[in-house]
Amino acid sequence: MLNARQRYGAESESLAARLLRQRGYVILATNYRSPLGEIDIIARDRETLVFVEVKARRSAHFGDPKWAVTPRKQRTLSMAALCYLKATRQTQAKARFDVVSIRSAADPPQVEIIRNAFDLLYG
Repeated sequence: MLNARQRYGAESESLAARLLRQRGYVILATNYRSPLGEIDIIARDRETLVFVEVKARRSAHFGDPKWAVTPRKQRTLSMAALCYLKATRQTQAKARFDVVSIRSAADPPQVEIIRNAFDLLYG
């Protein structure tokens, strides 16, 4: 059974996936787990493989959710993405990282999709 925080996270990821589909993304996987980290959504946007991190906040108290994708988080996502590319034999695929920022203090929630939010970061 999910606690309230986990439920909020799952609902936010579901909202993000729905909005990405409306924009033409094809969802390939959700909550992909590798030994090096988790990726919320993996999708295809035309010919590009997209690794999506979803960040949501119920209030503005801790700032805009997109700022929570720190360099450390970017490294973790990069390593998990490399695991996915290797596991699926797509190491030559065109890929990018998007961030979906959800602020649900307002009704309806404010959603921002940041395409190509950061570059592959590892090491």
